[in-house]
Amino acid sequence: MHTVYILYIAYIYDIRLFDSEALMNILISNSDGRPIYEQITAQVKSQILGGQLASGDALPSIRALARDLRISVITTKRAYEDLERDGFIETIPGKGSFVASKNPEFLREERLRVAEGHLAKAVDVAKTSGITQDELAELLALLYQSEG
Repeated sequence: MHTVYILYIAYIYDIRLFDSEALMNILISNSDGRPIYEQITAQVKSQILGGQLASGDALPSIRALARDLRISVITTKRAYEDLERDGFIETIPGKGSFVASKNPEFLREERLRVAEGHLAKAVDVAKTSGITQDELAELLALLYQSEG
């Protein structure tokens, strides 16, 4: 089932992945500062890491995704190449692209990289706001204990 919703300056792409219950949602925004292929790559990675897309789930073909999002095939090809290079998907010639088997160590490293990015932003905010390293560490410890 292919449905495209147009919301002001954004497209949402929903597709039921063959027999899977997984639902792939892609939001393309013209107001996002990133290139479209990066928006697609980031959202697919997020859905894989978040468990919305499972190992072995089929992705739409490059052409189908380009058609439904009303973007260039070159753009979707670049996104799929980046996802494959980073180990998130596997492409089998003549069959299509699929979510790669999950390597627990790889997933841990990717999540660690995401956490590091968020912490770097927190450090930047702390430095510009006059929050000390000790105060930030204490806040992190409190949040870690309360959220767990």
